[in-house]
Amino acid sequence: MAGIKASEVSEVLRKELEGIDLKSGFEEIGTVLQVGDGIARVFGLSNVRSNELVEFESGVMGIVLNLEEDNVGVVLLGSSDKIKEGFRVKRTNRIASIRVGNG
Repeated sequence: MAGIKASEVSEVLRKELEGIDLKSGFEEIGTVLQVGDGIARVFGLSNVRSNELVEFESGVMGIVLNLEEDNVGVVLLGSSDKIKEGFRVKRTNRIASIRVGNG
């Protein structure tokens, strides 16, 4: 019985995985824990950055301002009436910014 060499297995795996774009299919999704006074507490966005724009499942956008160990605070850029506990929140990987100057 012929044995399989580790180098052969790794070569086959390398060829199979060559064309896969791992970043294109993954989104970091969080869950709203609490909403009130224009602020949402969100669990599950462990890699989110300060001032990053996030999008709630209702379409409302928010800006991450408070990074804590187990949740983040998001200032809502729309009505809090459209946000409920348990709603999903998606990272956009965009930092909030405003253009200045002419043009």
